[in-house]
Amino acid sequence: MLSATLERGLRTYGIGDKLRTIRLSKKMGLVELGRHTGLSAAMLSKIERGRLFPTLPTLLRIALVFGVGLEFFITDDRKRNAVAIVRRRERQRFPERPGGKDVSFFFESLDFTAVERRLHAYYAEFEPVPAEKARPHQHSGVEFLYLLKGRLALRVAGEDHLLDGGDSVYFNSTRPHSYRSVGDKPCAGLVVSVP
Repeated sequence: MLSATLERGLRTYGIGDKLRTIRLSKKMGLVELGRHTGLSAAMLSKIERGRLFPTLPTLLRIALVFGVGLEFFITDDRKRNAVAIVRRRERQRFPERPGGKDVSFFFESLDFTAVERRLHAYYAEFEPVPAEKARPHQHSGVEFLYLLKGRLALRVAGEDHLLDGGDSVYFNSTRPHSYRSVGDKPCAGLVVSVP
């Protein structure tokens, strides 16, 4: 049980409101967020409603899912920095979906320390999976992909496109799309998503 002083102090950060705002901006439900974090939807709901204050490890698990740093939740909005650097050693690698089989790609957030992002940048490694196992997904906004190395098969709204290292593509990401490496080796690219 927190003292009234601690509770008042924690409330000033608006952690629950910030969590709800970022979750809804990503069009993610509480159950889906729970699958990504290993936390129950009930616990996440209590955090959002300000009935429970998360521990730092719990808050970090949530922050990693959204590609933000802890400071997103616990920094005074007026004191946020305009520059955010992400060191290679700090990045985490995630599969396209938690616990999934036949994963088409893995990604690392390149801008998770930025607190007021207007875009989302990722380093992605695309796996050589059979075309029928490349699971389509979609999200708000647009996406830009620059293929760093290898060959990539991209399917957008039922149309197939083949990219070689050095090629780039821009598309409406509200349309179903999927990726897969062509050949027997993974390929890599820079993905920028603008909500």
